[in-house]
Amino acid sequence: MFNKILVANRGEIALRVIRAAREMGIGSVAVHSTADADAMHVRMADESVCIGPPSAAQSYLNFPAIISACEVTGAQAIHPGYGFLSENAQFVQIVEDHELTFIGPRAEHIRIMGDKITAKETMKALGVPCVPGSEGGVPDFATAKRLGAEIGFPLIVKATAGGGGRGMKLARTEAELERAFQTARAEAKAAFGNDEVYLEKYLGAPRHIEVQVFGDGKGGAVHLGERDCSLQRRHQKVLEEAPGPSISPEQRARIGATCAEAVARIGYAGAGTIEFLYEDGQFYFIEMNTRLQVEHPVTEAIYGVDLVREQIRVAAGEPLSFTQADLSPRGHAIEVRINAEKLPSFSPSPGRITQYHAPGGLGVRIDSALYDGYRIPPYYDSLIGKLIVHGRDRPEALARLDRALGELIVDGIDTTLPLFHALLKTDAVITGDYTIHWLEEWLARNLE
Repeated sequence: MFNKILVANRGEIALRVIRAAREMGIGSVAVHSTADADAMHVRMADESVCIGPPSAAQSYLNFPAIISACEVTGAQAIHPGYGFLSENAQFVQIVEDHELTFIGPRAEHIRIMGDKITAKETMKALGVPCVPGSEGGVPDFATAKRLGAEIGFPLIVKATAGGGGRGMKLARTEAELERAFQTARAEAKAAFGNDEVYLEKYLGAPRHIEVQVFGDGKGGAVHLGERDCSLQRRHQKVLEEAPGPSISPEQRARIGATCAEAVARIGYAGAGTIEFLYEDGQFYFIEMNTRLQVEHPVTEAIYGVDLVREQIRVAAGEPLSFTQADLSPRGHAIEVRINAEKLPSFSPSPGRITQYHAPGGLGVRIDSALYDGYRIPPYYDSLIGKLIVHGRDRPEALARLDRALGELIVDGIDTTLPLFHALLKTDAVITGDYTIHWLEEWLARNLE
């Protein structure tokens, strides 16, 4: 087992890893930019190293600075959290070249799943159901037009290297395809330096379902059920819950086994999430995230496991501490993402926290790096906390969420808390009857 781990991240996820390490008796090293000198993850870690100025490119994405921090502190492994370098195959290779351990999958698996076309081809070969679409990148509009007629409309044009909704355009008819194709390519080029796009059948009213998998890197793997992440705004998740309200135990077992078998066959190591669109009882693969997800706490709540602890154990060469037979979901969990944003524009709202009070009580967890007097810097993602609740069933979880939201105080800045107070009064959220389009449509009528 490792003696010391460097956490190459910031905010609540850095705290999450530091806490797991401390429980395991492992020392922790926090890295930080000059803007984060007073951040909670710096205060909580056993050691800290400043790795650059506020810009993420010069600090949290600075390969040499992070490797140097390992060398000067004697850290043996790097946990990337999520975002930043968590899915950067080049960084993983550099870590390995310096005889350090990356707490996550191998570079080859990150590379395969980071390219959406290769990922889809790989998953299809492994027996995972996929959305109908082009077999690979589409080189020109003439090809797109021909494939569009074969796949059928509506369809969506997606960037191969896309993410966060960029390089993604809908064409409901053949007449809309050329504009969608050219716009997606231009956005992809600007955002990712790669203008390759592909086509997929557009599903009219799907849910977003993701399956949590965990591989031991030696040909063994398990699944930990699914999460429903259908409440999204501009392709960004807002609320996640588990189990999925629309998924039966039989469907869970079937799609979970399919996903676990797929990652086992490629020798995948660590945590991963296989994401699907789900409509009319059918699952359609869209992508795999080769890292810990923001919403991992809802899975931890219903399965009673520590996914970060398991990541560290597997990276150290130890076997999984549970088998598939050990894993059975209990109750229902919901997570809401709290952002420092001003409604209704959802524009960033950095600033000083004048008062912070976290909710408590049975079945309530808050993952946040806030404290009274903390000044949220304007340089990074606006996520400032995650409120997670767990109940015996979905109605109890919803009631507990409503109560916890009422206790949570974040003063001094604007946040998205009012959004959740409003959502909990809607019939769709109360019943769990929503699709990936529902929130956008609700916001258009009520906020935006």
